Amino acid sequence: MKIMIRRSSEGILSAYVPKKDLEEPIVDMERPQMWGGRITLANGWQLALPEMGPETTLPITVEARRLSE
Repeated sequence: MKIMIRRSSEGILSAYVPKKDLEEPIVDMERPQMWGGRITLANGWQLALPEMGPETTLPITVEARRLSE
């Protein structure tokens, strides 16, 4: 699924899922740089993100895979 990841002016990372009209804060990251690992949203969803370089700028739209129901 396509998601947009952005950082708010307060420094909080969030993910927006357009098909669900859902925006949730990212509460946990498997890897410190986020890319290529699993993230957990505040609503409990877990998403696998693609590998990308640490210099990747936000906001960005990526293809993520949902790991939990």
